[in-house]
Amino acid sequence: MSDPLDKATSKAPATLGEGCLSRYDPEDMSPEDGTEFPGAAELWEQLQEEHQDDVKKPV
Repeated sequence: MSDPLDKATSKAPATLGEGCLSRYDPEDMSPEDGTEFPGAAELWEQLQEEHQDDVKKPV
């Protein structure tokens, strides 16, 4: 019987280190690994403003 994981369409890059020091090997990564999120800073600022508004509201 073949390994069912061989049918997976994506695989994680190789890792370096062990345990809590484990991290992806930058040499094994390509531009297709990871994400592009150009609006992250703006979203973070918006969420922080909403949180501040919630904190200031009286209960």
